[in-house]
Amino acid sequence: MTPAAASVIFHVPDRYHALLAKPDRPMIYHIIRDLVVSRGGRVMLAPPDIARDAQGRALPDGDLHIVNNGAAVGPGYLNAATAYLADYWHLDPQGVQANSSIGGKAFDATAIDPIAAASHLKALRARFVLPRRSRYRQAAKRADLPPGGIAVFLQGPAPYARGQAHLRPEAMLRAVCAGAGGRAVWVKPHPLKPEEGLALIARLRTQGLPLTQVDANVHDLLASACATVSVNSAAAIEGLMHGTPAILLGKSDFHFVAETVTRPEEFAPALDRALARPRDYAAFLYWYFHDQCLWLGDRALADRIWTIFAAAAFPPARLGLLD
Repeated sequence: MTPAAASVIFHVPDRYHALLAKPDRPMIYHIIRDLVVSRGGRVMLAPPDIARDAQGRALPDGDLHIVNNGAAVGPGYLNAATAYLADYWHLDPQGVQANSSIGGKAFDATAIDPIAAASHLKALRARFVLPRRSRYRQAAKRADLPPGGIAVFLQGPAPYARGQAHLRPEAMLRAVCAGAGGRAVWVKPHPLKPEEGLALIARLRTQGLPLTQVDANVHDLLASACATVSVNSAAAIEGLMHGTPAILLGKSDFHFVAETVTRPEEFAPALDRALARPRDYAAFLYWYFHDQCLWLGDRALADRIWTIFAAAAFPPARLGLLD
């Protein structure tokens, strides 16, 4: 008996159901759905939660499950999410962003074509830096900031709930102030959780910490800062497009070109290294976004998706797709 063809199942929040009906704001899910359905396959929507065994491992059932913002590991599971920049996506068997498999790979800047890397960086800057475009809505008015400050980006509860952070927000801010070497410390609350950040900044200021709360456009901060500090913020990887060094206080999948701090006393020497050590950001951004992530504008996007499906043991034949 021929086994039934596998389905592709999207585990997405309810709000994605409406988004999937809007082709004007494409996501990777639109692309996958159209690729599969156009060849006679089945795509279904399901709640974000997935079936797991007693040890928390994803339970296979013969279908291909794609979990939004997930960290599902097991046969028949992939995870999808925006990869920091608009129109770039993870489609990964291990997780997304800090949990993606990219963090465990080997990056070699000397293996990247410098001409291709420079062209790619120019294109990234044209899409994001010049229009001052970021992941979340930003201030339109330009901020005139003196050069040389340290830009700290708060992130809300997500990296702490996921166990990715090495230091809590208060400990991070105290470490930065202690190791800033007289530099200004600018702190930007997370756009989705501003109240928490504002309250923390206000409390620490009353205790004498030299913090300046800022609401400036991320790109204005990045252009003026000597370095960024965050757990693993998208702003840090956006800073690489400006040539701004990143100091991370948590797990990330772009640690290759950043300094990672696990204890407060490590911050000052990490800052010194970040400012003194040249990094090939162009090569890294090419390797990360061009080679490791999926760009919705890539002419080879369909082929790359089929390759990922095949690596997950779901070639077109298993999905019952027509040639």
